[in-house]
Amino acid sequence: MQLIDKVITISQLKEMSSRIFAGLVKAVVDIEKETMVIDGEMHADEERYLLDSGSKQDDLWGINLYPDQKNDDFIEFDSIINVRPRLNNFSRGIEDEKIRKKIITIVNKLVKK
Repeated sequence: MQLIDKVITISQLKEMSSRIFAGLVKAVVDIEKETMVIDGEMHADEERYLLDSGSKQDDLWGINLYPDQKNDDFIEFDSIINVRPRLNNFSRGIEDEKIRKKIITIVNKLVKK
């Protein structure tokens, strides 16, 4: 696992995606700190890493990155850690459009395409 708080390249993501999951890199984004942890086997492991580093659970959202894809297909909002009824998120997706947009902004800031 790797904490990303500075720019990472698509090439680095592609290398990671070939090691664990064919074509994807799991990530958990901290929307408050505008960082993310990538390259874990499970979103829950990445979430634990951030919680242990002082992040708040309500700020953490699981996504998948597809470095071979472009535009809307690059980020997938799908993780079991996203099921948060207390935040009105009842699915594995991220139902709040504002949170999705914030995640897109953070990912675009941290990933050099």
